[in-house]
Amino acid sequence: MVNGAPTSGAMHPRHACDVIVLGAGVGGMTVAAMCAADGLQVLLLESSPLLGGTTAISGGMAWMPANTKMSAAGLRDTIAEAELYLASTVPAGNDRLRAAFVANADHAVTALEAKTSVRFRPVVKYPDYYPDRPGATMGGRVLEPVPFDGRELGRHFRCLRPPLAEFTLFGGMMLDRADIPHFRKAGRSLRSAARVARLMARHARERLFERRGTSLYLGNALAARLLHSLLRPNVEIRRGTRVGELLVDNGRVTGVVIDSGETREVIRADRAVVLATGGFSHEPRMRADYLPARAGAYSSACASSKGEGIRLALAAGAVMRPQPTNNAFWVPVSVARGKDGRDRIFPHTVTDRAKPGAIVVDQAARRYVNEAVSYHEFVQAMFRADEAGRAIPSFMICDSRFLWKYGLGAVKPFTIAPGGHLRSGYLKRGRTIEELATRLGLPAEALAETVSSYNQHAAHGADPAFARGSDPYQRHLGDAEHGPNPCVAPIDKAPFYAVALHPGDLGTAAGLLTNEHGQVLDASGAWIANLYACGNDMSSVMNGAYPGPGITIGPALTFGVLVAEHIAGASLNGGHRPQSLRRQGSLR
Repeated sequence: MVNGAPTSGAMHPRHACDVIVLGAGVGGMTVAAMCAADGLQVLLLESSPLLGGTTAISGGMAWMPANTKMSAAGLRDTIAEAELYLASTVPAGNDRLRAAFVANADHAVTALEAKTSVRFRPVVKYPDYYPDRPGATMGGRVLEPVPFDGRELGRHFRCLRPPLAEFTLFGGMMLDRADIPHFRKAGRSLRSAARVARLMARHARERLFERRGTSLYLGNALAARLLHSLLRPNVEIRRGTRVGELLVDNGRVTGVVIDSGETREVIRADRAVVLATGGFSHEPRMRADYLPARAGAYSSACASSKGEGIRLALAAGAVMRPQPTNNAFWVPVSVARGKDGRDRIFPHTVTDRAKPGAIVVDQAARRYVNEAVSYHEFVQAMFRADEAGRAIPSFMICDSRFLWKYGLGAVKPFTIAPGGHLRSGYLKRGRTIEELATRLGLPAEALAETVSSYNQHAAHGADPAFARGSDPYQRHLGDAEHGPNPCVAPIDKAPFYAVALHPGDLGTAAGLLTNEHGQVLDASGAWIANLYACGNDMSSVMNGAYPGPGITIGPALTFGVLVAEHIAGASLNGGHRPQSLRRQGSLR
């Protein structure tokens, strides 16, 4: 049963509730779905009106080393190679949790597919972010959700958080990654034009019945599959529900107190309370305590990620575990004004920075970074450049050819009239590089020199200054149809455009101290009985590093399964509980 906010009037304590889960993102929904599949009575509480958390607006990829789907696709990986790669990319410490993740990632995939509606497929070509390090792979460690038809959720489809509007077309039409090249080639290929026509016709049919497309991909498909798994009699989902405190009795967490502002509602949990509220990306005080001042306040994480779970746990005696390097996972962002007048954060992950024909400059109009490195590395370079001069904000510069073919931030490809973005100030335009510099407040002569120097070598596909396109990961994010370097092309077709880039985060890495079962620990290292955490409420096993795509979702899924199995009493050596609840109709 999926409900909205609780009605007024206190509710009697729920003695029949086995597990209370706080947060309906990937971690929380995984725990809830797995516990429900084992026959436990589950109450899932979500503070926002929508379900899916940050996962629903993300790419939805999960980094799951040594998975069997990878081997079935003819790709090789082992736990030893994955551990070797992580040892070369992740700072030391937190070894037991990281080892538990690597050892159980494939088990989590198998368990989820056996007991829930979640289905994955391998991304056979997607390099790790440091492909030249020992143990790196060129693909297969990354799994993506199989597309999902949102109509299977029935009336609950509208409870699912929609994807970012900037990542959809034609009023909420999502695209499979494999379909994107066909949209780019629709005017040059009959095969691509036919495929695009079929997709648009399907979307038109879907819009007859829903406010957006129901063919779901990426993170929205993963969130939808988890929600579908929860539509069963032994699960109650309550949206718009804020938990005021944890109930603690003699050191044991026994339930929660829901605070609606007018009433206090006490709900008991006989087995466990699980914290999976998404970290603290939107909690100003915690950002000030754990993130650098240069980071500012921009985050592309779900707006409900306000540190609620962490706050509750700290009040019950838990402790935070900061990361040795970064307490957040970084991404450059631009800030566009939405139609509703609110600022919208656009994360520049993979859509534009590595494509041929754009550069990023600081406020002295000089390049300072290889634009094709991972988003996490890019922002760290921005921090370093800002320490030496002024690089926040920076500016991403391109020409009209680039803007049409690839888009720029919130400006989608094939935009005929970007006037709205120009009028809002999000997009700047100049008939010449010098005019663009003036509009950006940059030294015109310096920007002209930077672009000229870049163009001189870009005409031959070279970037001697920063070696852009020099490894498989960078080339993968470039344009495979552009040669000789898929990441490098001149900036020479007027008019010229730019957007401002700021440091932002995809989520926080610092979190609650836990053990390898997801049990929350106090300052002495003892378990706070019945209290668990996963997702971004749990301190990241990556120690503030970002070695590959999906290194937040992968551990969230894995520890979600491990937490659920520990609660249900299953062993953690790869075994399953001998019995599971038979499905009794997934839609109600």
